[in-house]
Amino acid sequence: MSGLLSLLLVSISVGLSNFAGAIGIGLSGIDLRTRLRVGIAFGLFEALMPVIGLLLGEQVAGFFGQYAKYVGGGILVVTGGYTIWQGRRTGAQEQQPGTVVATSGGLRTHQLLITALALSIDNLAVGFALGGLEIPIILAAATMGVVSVGMSLAGLELGHRLGRRVEEWSEEIGGGVLILVGIAIAIGVLG
Repeated sequence: MSGLLSLLLVSISVGLSNFAGAIGIGLSGIDLRTRLRVGIAFGLFEALMPVIGLLLGEQVAGFFGQYAKYVGGGILVVTGGYTIWQGRRTGAQEQQPGTVVATSGGLRTHQLLITALALSIDNLAVGFALGGLEIPIILAAATMGVVSVGMSLAGLELGHRLGRRVEEWSEEIGGGVLILVGIAIAIGVLG
């Protein structure tokens, strides 16, 4: 029983970074398609990374475990910076008379995959640690994936509701949130 409680607490702990990242994504506006894409990507990466960590073994997972928070945090900071740059660039183009700005309808696939990877990279070490709890890895992966999807969807909704109030600056704020989440992961506050 304590192993399952530990698994649930670990799942919530690693899901917090997805919740925070999803808030940043939700600020730019979301629809059903975005909810599905983010939920699937975040859940899939959260579920697969511990399995990969367990399969890689103690040596490799231990190495990544030391640096995973820095790598994941750095990737999120870069992604957040790129999001801010895109938002500023689009805003500048919209202000030029006669300029037509092509919008992609939300989060680009490569941005989503990079963000999901960055948010879940620390789970490589978590996967190895879970191996010591004598919990089937499939159960651990499924639990982490389900918790991640739930927390991601809640974060998207919160970000979406906040985004309607700050629509003009939503991409910049969303990028700022991703940068803050990246810094929080790197210094050990989240993750």
